[in-house]
Amino acid sequence: MKSVCVYCGSNPGRKPEYLRAANTLAEALVERNLQLIYGGAKLGIMGALADRVLSLGGKVIGVIPEDLVTKEIAHTGLTKLYVTKSMHARKTMMVELADAFVAMPGGVGTLEELFEVWTWAQLGLHQKPCGLLNVAGYFDSLSEFLAHTVAEEFVKAPHLDMLFVESNATNLLNGFASYQPPEISKWVERTEAEAFTQKESQKL
Repeated sequence: MKSVCVYCGSNPGRKPEYLRAANTLAEALVERNLQLIYGGAKLGIMGALADRVLSLGGKVIGVIPEDLVTKEIAHTGLTKLYVTKSMHARKTMMVELADAFVAMPGGVGTLEELFEVWTWAQLGLHQKPCGLLNVAGYFDSLSEFLAHTVAEEFVKAPHLDMLFVESNATNLLNGFASYQPPEISKWVERTEAEAFTQKESQKL
């Protein structure tokens, strides 16, 4: 593992713990000589994370779509900044550059990016670990809901287990280092669901 992609808010959030966690994660990345891949903005948690990694001598690669360069205010002091034509191109490049993915507190965009890359892992499009850095309990309710999706048999337990949830950055990165993707396929789930649906239809 050489690079970690971090999805996080372009706002600092309400609690000071969020920015402190960005600094702690930055320190953990630099300590392990891991390059940061992130969304390229200089604001909020995104900017704080990048600034701290850079201040410690680490490398930071930003990826930002051209229509967000002014809205999110692109960071001009990075090791490298890629400007893409679209949001889709941005997300694709971040996945290609990174060896693991972390979601810190953030909004809809943060969640969307994390869920997409986790879905790609379920589909076998990559075998890279994904995780939530659960700062100040920010993802507690989401974790409860994801457990509910397993209980209701929309998500298989091994697929949920692919998503690390840790409140400590060091523990999260340690988990990534020993990650082994499950052998169960998303397509098995689909086949089972189709068989169940067909069986139930025959009862009607």
